[in-house]
Amino acid sequence: MTIRLFAAMLGGGMIGFEREWGNHHAGLRTHMLVALGAALIMLLSMYGFSQFAEEPNVRMDPARLGAQVISGIGFLGAGTIIRNGLSVSGLTTAASLWVSAAIGLSAGAGFYFVTALATVLMMITLLALNGLGKRVIPSRTTKTLHIVVEDAPGMLKQISHALDTPNVKLGYLNVESMDDGMLGIRISYRTKKQNLFLITETIKLIPGVKSVGNYKEASL
Repeated sequence: MTIRLFAAMLGGGMIGFEREWGNHHAGLRTHMLVALGAALIMLLSMYGFSQFAEEPNVRMDPARLGAQVISGIGFLGAGTIIRNGLSVSGLTTAASLWVSAAIGLSAGAGFYFVTALATVLMMITLLALNGLGKRVIPSRTTKTLHIVVEDAPGMLKQISHALDTPNVKLGYLNVESMDDGMLGIRISYRTKKQNLFLITETIKLIPGVKSVGNYKEASL
């Protein structure tokens, strides 16, 4: 049992170290505790009620408590997911917590080879595939577009039409009245980095647009 608990902490700790190194919300201690708790629950489910195994009308199910870990770890993962406009962060950390719980269950059940293999595969996913994905998949940037325009009919329609392209995903829209008959418009959108200049220049060509500015929110 001691070996199983330490194996769970080692597997969860390796994943948590990578998350801590990347300055993510849930780090080394969180992942170690998740894996340790999952292993402990699995051991409890397998051996904690052995005194009742010989009782009449008692049916033992060692997987019952472990199944609750898989579904119950979701509340902890949800706490690491943060949404800001079009940007969503923490999904990978939430998934790593879920896998750490599975590694803990595996170690608690005594499947050392599976535990080690899952830990190695998880580290490959977090380290090697992360760099590969950034090189192969073009990154998309979430920006907030600040536009000052004349308060004239049809201005919003023209601006929305300029952003209505397959490569642009629109987020929130905020319109404020300004002095001298002007409107301040803020639009969040997500697109590939190479499209940023083209979008700005297209909006500048609309009659009535006085100024356009891009402000970066996050990179996905």
